[in-house]
Amino acid sequence: MPDGPFAPKKEFDSFISKKAESEDPLFFSIVDRTSNGNRDSGKVTGFLSLLRIDVKNRVVEIGFVTFSRELQRTTPATETMYLLLKWVFEELNFRRCEWKCNDLNEPSKRAAERLGFVFEGLFRQHMIVKGRNRDSSWFSIVDREWEGKVRGSFQGWLSADNFDSEGRQIKDLSSIRQGY
Repeated sequence: MPDGPFAPKKEFDSFISKKAESEDPLFFSIVDRTSNGNRDSGKVTGFLSLLRIDVKNRVVEIGFVTFSRELQRTTPATETMYLLLKWVFEELNFRRCEWKCNDLNEPSKRAAERLGFVFEGLFRQHMIVKGRNRDSSWFSIVDREWEGKVRGSFQGWLSADNFDSEGRQIKDLSSIRQGY
């Protein structure tokens, strides 16, 4: 990520305040409303954004995905991404949703592929971040993929039938998608 690390808390607070005012990127907080038993409040467990919002061509990118350790690789994390993608394709009517990341960021690349994004290529020396060249891996989901197998695989994975009595998944998301 081009921002951070943040040493004093006030630096992070300033970062968040600026992002909250932005319309592109448009930031969202991820709040665990079950953490304290009060549905009207909760613990912030991450944030993400929609950026490079191109209404004319109906293209948007998901970015600045920042999940706390407790949110990473959990059912709520997957459900968060499902709900955002559902909103992008079904409510906002975008045709294409992109995901790009530093080519050195293996966890982000794995997450993109797990979520159904298709690798499109490597943009060499795409940008300079913190004084260094950055190659970017580029992924996307297009509307026909969302309508075809991506949405259904999320729904199948999130189904109560896909979890045992201990809350462990029975089939992983990629396996379910292969069945479509």
